[in-house]
Amino acid sequence: MNWSFQLYSARKFQPWEDVFAMVAKAGYAQVEGFGGLYDDPAGLRAMLDRNGLTMPTGHFSLDMLEDDFATARRIAETLGIGTLICPHIAAEARPSDEAGWRAFAARLAAVHENCRKAGLRFAWHNHDFEFVPCSDGPVPQRVILDAAPEIGWEMDVAWVVRGGADPMRWIDEYASRIVAAHVKDIAPAGEAEDEDGWTDVGHGTMDWPAIMKALRDKTPARVFVMEHDNPSDAGRFARRSIEAAKNF
Repeated sequence: MNWSFQLYSARKFQPWEDVFAMVAKAGYAQVEGFGGLYDDPAGLRAMLDRNGLTMPTGHFSLDMLEDDFATARRIAETLGIGTLICPHIAAEARPSDEAGWRAFAARLAAVHENCRKAGLRFAWHNHDFEFVPCSDGPVPQRVILDAAPEIGWEMDVAWVVRGGADPMRWIDEYASRIVAAHVKDIAPAGEAEDEDGWTDVGHGTMDWPAIMKALRDKTPARVFVMEHDNPSDAGRFARRSIEAAKNF
């Protein structure tokens, strides 16, 4: 299958030209972009083309998606991105109750509508905080998905686990909404502390063979993105993860 590589994983290992060459040599066919890469979309597209890579998905800040959608659309069209993904909301801006999360979902739905009109797809990407119940009870991720039924979900499975939830139950319940997934792994307790407790995919505590089977069999997702938030060696992470994935 065509594995993707989240370029955020290699942000500390410049220059980007070398990163792209490393990712392609490791066997990836796709990469996923993020905000820090988009200053020169034409130059970025040239690097993709030189290394035989495509970028079907890309992360875009909510600020850009809401306040400068024309720029986001231009970047997506230049890079060949078909699905724009909003990856985060800062802690100080996060709602604390169900009404606040419903209002947030309405903002995402408005972004989705702009994407739809432009012939693009849109999805929300989770972290762990969306699985911590609101002050009045509901789980924010459920509020987001239920209040904005049009938007897709890029499921970051390991963050679901770190949020204290069972990813298999969420896959079962919201299978039709999952349009892509982040494939990352959690180190055993007390290990990889210099890498924030993350580890190379297939070398941690996540049951990736079972999770990938569920994602492939039950969801429309066909973009599976290897990610490590803080690797000490991006090349090692890229190589070991895609090698392990042969058993998924």
